[in-house]
Amino acid sequence: MNQKPSNLFLLGLILIVTCYDLFGQAVTQELVGYTEHRTDLPGGRQANISTSRAMVVKADGTERRSLGVELANQTGAWTQFAGWSPDGRTAVVLRGWESAQNAQWEEEYKTFRFTPEGWLVDSYLIDVATGQAENVTDVERVSFYNSGLFFWPKDSKKLGFTALIDGNSKPFSMDRDGKNKMDLTANSNGFAYGFSSSPDGSRISYHENYQVYLADADGSNRIHVQTGHPFVFAPSWSPDGKWLLFVSGEHYDCHPHIVKSDGTGLRKLADRGGYRGVTEFLDVPDFHGGSSDVPVWAVDSRSVFYTAQVDQSVELFQVMLDGATQRLTNSEAGTSHYHPKPSPDGNWLVYGSKRGGVRNLFVMRLTDRKEHAITDVPAGHAAMHAWWQPGRH
Repeated sequence: MNQKPSNLFLLGLILIVTCYDLFGQAVTQELVGYTEHRTDLPGGRQANISTSRAMVVKADGTERRSLGVELANQTGAWTQFAGWSPDGRTAVVLRGWESAQNAQWEEEYKTFRFTPEGWLVDSYLIDVATGQAENVTDVERVSFYNSGLFFWPKDSKKLGFTALIDGNSKPFSMDRDGKNKMDLTANSNGFAYGFSSSPDGSRISYHENYQVYLADADGSNRIHVQTGHPFVFAPSWSPDGKWLLFVSGEHYDCHPHIVKSDGTGLRKLADRGGYRGVTEFLDVPDFHGGSSDVPVWAVDSRSVFYTAQVDQSVELFQVMLDGATQRLTNSEAGTSHYHPKPSPDGNWLVYGSKRGGVRNLFVMRLTDRKEHAITDVPAGHAAMHAWWQPGRH
């Protein structure tokens, strides 16, 4: 006998569909680490940078909270979210401090002055569940300025970071407890930055004096990636370890390029359409000029996400390794997107976007390009530098 479904049965179907939809979007419950700061306080760069605080938020925009609050209790100190451990249980947080006297000098002369008296920058590991913080760069200290900390792939007992030594930034490795720090460019006097390890942990890359180099994990067998350009910057390994991505060209006119892991097969992937490649994160004059906005790999190593100028906006793009490009955003004039990063499962993209003069973070589902905001900071504030939490807990 045929019967009409009851209201209770229909309600059950609705609940099933709703639960299925929520399950399908479960990745949006993962944490995103990022940094908030003020943008319009008088007093120049340091007055605003000193308000920076490391934060985490669920990728649906809920449960926003700060990390390492006690690290920024000193006047002139701040924190910045800088990465995750591979298991997602530990956050990398940069803790910086600058003296008021040094900051005033820098504003007057419009340049940085790094001295042990005027600066102290360290990289901390913070247990996300307990909040316990560990300063691994203070152990057997080699510098007053230590940044760029990362967990060495395939070796849970090893970390990498960069340290400022006699005016030069150098890539270092160290044990997980901060001991046995080793300079990986001991015979070079160049300024190295953008240091990372290949996914299998056997090789490293970095840029030195705006040229990209590859080397073995101990710094030996160094190879200069020859592009013929004066400005080569921000190398990053593809997740499969077969390619190295970076920008190359002239200063403020450089574009995504790739080479094979042995430094051969140079190829330009895309053009940024006149975009300078820098996103300004302050609304007051900044003598440093902003934050580098560099391309990033998709998790399957088959494409790259990047930003480019289109008319009066900076839009998000995805380019395949064969050069096929698709535009991901179509924004109102004056909008500026920055710092894209794909989720660990590759289904989502987190990025910053300046809209109506305010910088917030957004998440896009790549299958249909639907987006939602995960921060809602007011005018005079900014949300920057998003990092997806790896793993599932």
